[in-house]
Amino acid sequence: MKFRRKNAIGAGLALRLLAALLAATGSPVLAGMGTAVVPTQTIYPGEEITEGRVEEVQITNPNLAGDYARKTKEVVGMVAKRTLLPGRTVPVSALREAFAVTRGKAVRLTFTIGAMTISASGSPLENAAVGDVIRVRNLDSGVTVSGTVMADGTIQVMAK
Repeated sequence: MKFRRKNAIGAGLALRLLAALLAATGSPVLAGMGTAVVPTQTIYPGEEITEGRVEEVQITNPNLAGDYARKTKEVVGMVAKRTLLPGRTVPVSALREAFAVTRGKAVRLTFTIGAMTISASGSPLENAAVGDVIRVRNLDSGVTVSGTVMADGTIQVMAK
């Protein structure tokens, strides 16, 4: 088997020229990689993420998996589901919304049909974020009802 040294040298030279050209003009591959959010200190499960605890860094690893937060505003105000280590990217799957209602704390139940609104006090049977459907015990009657958590912390009861 014969090897042609002339072609091997030509291919190596072409590869070096391409690398030099990309370095001189700025690599479009590296330029398009963007940023990632990393903690500046250890964040434990259940802790709220504040702006001072995270920072944005440039991505240098082209093999980085895509399930990570890219901007600080995506993670500020969220709560960690698992331990987040300094210098490591923050996976979106490791975050959750802060709870709007907490299990056992008194909440206001509202039921609206047409122009009529009925309200009562209740006790959530689970923690929930805004928009979650949860079970709540009516403190007046003892009946368990289901409802949607609203932004103001009340629960909109569903008709059966």
